[in-house]
Amino acid sequence: MPRRTILETDTGADVTAQGGTLYLRGAWTTQHLGGLIDKIGTDKIGALIADDPRNGDPLHVEAGGLTALDTAGAWVLYGLLRGLEARGSEARIDGLEDRHRALLDLVRDRAPEPAEPPSPSDPGALGRLGRMTMAHLNEAHAMTAFIGEVAIALFEHVKRPARLRTRALLGTLERAGVDAIPIVALLSFLLGIVIAYQGGLQLQSYGANIFIAELVSLTMLREFGPMMTAIIVAGRTGSAYTAEIGTMKVTEEIDALTSIGIPPLDLLVLPKLFGLVIALPLLTLVADVAGVLGGMVMAAVMLDVGFRDFADRLPQALVYRSFLIGIAKAPVFAMIVAIVGCFQGFRVSGSADSVGRMTTVSVVQSIFLVIVADAGFSILFSFIGI
Repeated sequence: MPRRTILETDTGADVTAQGGTLYLRGAWTTQHLGGLIDKIGTDKIGALIADDPRNGDPLHVEAGGLTALDTAGAWVLYGLLRGLEARGSEARIDGLEDRHRALLDLVRDRAPEPAEPPSPSDPGALGRLGRMTMAHLNEAHAMTAFIGEVAIALFEHVKRPARLRTRALLGTLERAGVDAIPIVALLSFLLGIVIAYQGGLQLQSYGANIFIAELVSLTMLREFGPMMTAIIVAGRTGSAYTAEIGTMKVTEEIDALTSIGIPPLDLLVLPKLFGLVIALPLLTLVADVAGVLGGMVMAAVMLDVGFRDFADRLPQALVYRSFLIGIAKAPVFAMIVAIVGCFQGFRVSGSADSVGRMTTVSVVQSIFLVIVADAGFSILFSFIGI
């Protein structure tokens, strides 16, 4: 049977096969191995084992043709023997010079044992619950640390207001405030219509149509106005914060900012935080006006309460304290949306898939925390009697 060349390099190091014997030839050294380390493998020898009629017998490796062997070559040879054994073929090597065999034995003794892959196992419902709990606790710990870093940076800006990046702040006010007015006004107007319609049906059955002014104004100014605005901003602006910072994280722009001495918090977080804290109360005011106007339209159409009658009831219906409570909630909601959006942006890692995933988490988490904060405000105000 003629010899078949399994692998050959331009430096003379090669492996040939004849029957059940492998012949190693040439200088197996760092200088002459060439592409042998990357190319050699048991896949190229699989044909030899499959075609050999004595398949299953010990495989003979004849190394008498090796003219030189160093540590790198011994490591490649050791990997070849291990690969053959892993396929179930016992390999016997002959013809090695004593000094080459001593080097191969040294490599074999110092080689690390291959780690066995962990066997997959289902942790069960309790194990999954524990992992999920630990993941949420770790995220809460990371967010707490992020809030602390933002607080420190905010304190530094309070001491030195000149550090605030005015251009970035004005850009945030335009994108998060001015550009959001149409969608906030439209949805608040529709919400006012819905409140007036649903509440008006009940008031009409008792002949108390005129009280629709109190119902719409109080619910919009105290609760729905600030909360609806915060939810819209969370979906519109908070997600944009996460996507912007996340993309910068993937493209390593944040690392570049750090390397040139620009704190990412100063450039990417604080202008967004300040801008949203200023913009959200103003958007809440727009939502209040649009919601009351929507209720006024529905009252005129369905309840026979004209615009003049509705407007005459507003001074009696509107309580200045309720208006201030709604406006006071807005900065807190703004801080929640801004911090969550920026925090999730910094948690992006890997690829665009991570950007999309963290953006979704940001929106859901912001809306959840806004509703929780609103519920906390309701409990607090009820407790202190306002």
